[in-house]
Amino acid sequence: MSNPNQNPHDEESQRREAEAEAMRQRVLLVLLEPSARQRLANVRIVKPELAGAVENYLINAASTGRLNRALTDDELKQILLNLQTPKKDFKINRI
Repeated sequence: MSNPNQNPHDEESQRREAEAEAMRQRVLLVLLEPSARQRLANVRIVKPELAGAVENYLINAASTGRLNRALTDDELKQILLNLQTPKKDFKINRI
């Protein structure tokens, strides 16, 4: 039973998004060793935008031929550090 207020194009776009996400996960399954996949899943819980940026970076690197093997946890840590925006330091000078 479909909702009469729901546009059939919405269902189609949701299906396409689900397929795209499934494809991303299959690619990441190949690009990351199990410990690295677990770390990325943990990062996704805390910082979903950072996890998405890392996934995009890895998929782009693989599609351009710069990445042709599974990354270890240590390698993923390095990528996370490089992609993370630096925290701003505030220094208060008392006069």
